[in-house]
Amino acid sequence: MSLLYCDCFSGISGDMFLAALLDAGLPLDLLNAQLSRLALEGFDGVEVRKVTKGTLQASQIDIHIPPEGSSERNLQAIVELIHSSSLPERVKVDSTAIFTILAESEAKVHGLSVEQVHFHEVGALDSILDIVGAAVGLSFFDVQQVYASSLPYASGSVETRHGRLPLPAPATLELLRRAGAPLVPVLEQIELVTPTGAAILAQLAEFRQPAMTVQTVGIGAGRRDLPWPNVLRLIIGQSSQPREEHVEIETNIDDMNPQLLGALMGRLFEAGALDVYFSPIFMKKNRPATRVSVIARAQDEARLSQLLLRETTTLGVRVKAMHRHEAGRELRRIDTPYGEAAVKVKLLDGNIVQAVPEYEVCVELAKQRQVPVSQVYAVIAAAALVLIEG
Repeated sequence: MSLLYCDCFSGISGDMFLAALLDAGLPLDLLNAQLSRLALEGFDGVEVRKVTKGTLQASQIDIHIPPEGSSERNLQAIVELIHSSSLPERVKVDSTAIFTILAESEAKVHGLSVEQVHFHEVGALDSILDIVGAAVGLSFFDVQQVYASSLPYASGSVETRHGRLPLPAPATLELLRRAGAPLVPVLEQIELVTPTGAAILAQLAEFRQPAMTVQTVGIGAGRRDLPWPNVLRLIIGQSSQPREEHVEIETNIDDMNPQLLGALMGRLFEAGALDVYFSPIFMKKNRPATRVSVIARAQDEARLSQLLLRETTTLGVRVKAMHRHEAGRELRRIDTPYGEAAVKVKLLDGNIVQAVPEYEVCVELAKQRQVPVSQVYAVIAAAALVLIEG
């Protein structure tokens, strides 16, 4: 299971998070291709460059949008912008969830309803791109769980569209309260945790260090030069915990519109299911029916069972304890005739036994070169053989 740990030594912002993902190996071409699916007028791509913060080298991003591209938007407008795009479903779900928790926090601290909240700083194009870009990166690395360190708790004030506000900014502090984030006081009077960075962690992260095997590290630079390296480190790897327990949840359904099963599968995956599959069966009186089977982590049993009871016509579900044997997985980058590409490798006993092209990367490269996806896939698959043979 792929994990991501945020070492927030110098806090976190949306652009630091995205820069660290790029530094870790998120392809810039893939990111720009995905972000271009948003109907954002004036967006001309993200650029990344190497900078030095203190004694550390890091990546820093520049998002090319005209000054007039920043505007106020409410939550509904942002959700419609994201969901009307052709972005992958996981990216849509994660992005809208981050904006929703941000809107709820803004509403609480300003005494408004969620519908009345109009984003200013976080409604600007660059923040939308930061959040959607973060979701693209998490999907690319197939991150199943995000973790984070404690966060620096600075004092002072910050100028906003609401006037001068204390630090942490009220919405940021509400996000950190909701997430139960541990805060460590620092003397500097400067904003180290932005609302966008806090929203990413509040929605996605657990605040603890996981047991993991490190595969790659990304370092994203902040804008300011501080007395220390102003960077965010992202550590990506595989869980090294003892064998995780799983369950299989099943139910048989013979009285439900089968058109609704497709939506049910999506809901189950969004709620944490590891696998969902349907099997045709016959029930009493020879009625055609469908068996819905869900593979999940043991800790997700109650949530997924309740979802099945709520979203289907079933009156009950069956649960069986189980465990799985899993191969190791990681992403490797290789050079191909179509450019640099990512392949997912399968590891057994530390040895690469399979290397498969990342489908989304193949699609984007095929679009760029105006060639069939199958042709790009075959070329990358052939180039990936050197990983196995080597």
